Amino acid sequence: MVQIKDIVNQLQLDVYSGEDFLDRTVSSSEISRPGLELTGYFNYYPADRIQLFGKKEITFTEKMTSIEKDMIFKKLCAEDTPCFVVARGLKVPEELVEMTKEKQIPIISSTISTSLLSGIISNFLESQLAERVSIHGVLVEVYGLGVLIQGSSGIGKSETGLELIKKGHRLIADDRVDIYRQDERTVIGEAPKILEHLMEIRGVGIIDIMNLFGASSVRNKSQISLVVNLQDWEQDNKYDRLGSSTETISLSNVPVPRITIPVSTGRNVATIIEVAAMNFRAKTMGYDATKKFESNLSRLIEENSVDKEK
Repeated sequence: MVQIKDIVNQLQLDVYSGEDFLDRTVSSSEISRPGLELTGYFNYYPADRIQLFGKKEITFTEKMTSIEKDMIFKKLCAEDTPCFVVARGLKVPEELVEMTKEKQIPIISSTISTSLLSGIISNFLESQLAERVSIHGVLVEVYGLGVLIQGSSGIGKSETGLELIKKGHRLIADDRVDIYRQDERTVIGEAPKILEHLMEIRGVGIIDIMNLFGASSVRNKSQISLVVNLQDWEQDNKYDRLGSSTETISLSNVPVPRITIPVSTGRNVATIIEVAAMNFRAKTMGYDATKKFESNLSRLIEENSVDKEK
């Protein structure tokens, strides 16, 4: 459930009337534009959705009589109607204002265009109403990419995250990361409210990153673009040395690329993660160092073959 006051505050919308009723809640991310309902057709009225009035709806109501408005608006103001939103800074019909006051339903207004406002509210509700799953790890933003650091307990995830913050990158969540699926290709990570901007460093305790490093060192949420799995170095393990293998992990049913970084004394893991983030961004932009190496190798083999024939 999302309270109307959260929508107003987060999206910086105006309260036209009913400021005392902003504790009403909405449970659907879909937005309703009650065009058919204004004509009197209520067979499939989605009363549990936010009701959005744009230029078409307001213009239509201007041609209605006061009696028709009273009758229609009374039906629109159902018991579970969260609120009414009026776009483009349009004038709200007085009959609707009176009816919403009687039914204790707020009216929100904005100067934003109707379609854009609908998308903004819908996206916000989808993110707030999406099912959260809590996973273990440290989520940091490195060069604009959300990097989730995972690994066994005590391997140094938080310490690596702290080193990245000292290098100018940003913390999103430490220890526990709440994730949710935004769409088929996007998974978002954020910190639980109780852990926002906080890190636990063994031997030091809980530290407040925003207080120590400033507001620019934290971020509330980020898309998870890359997962880095920290693993204790083992001599017999075969690690990817060319970067040609493609491994993914499923987070909220969204496949996310994952790399494994072996941890041992003398390896600067934070710097390696920085390079991994830069390399990942280069690949998404069409530049692949592995392919360049393979191309150079093929050319060298071909040149050597020609020299032998001579």
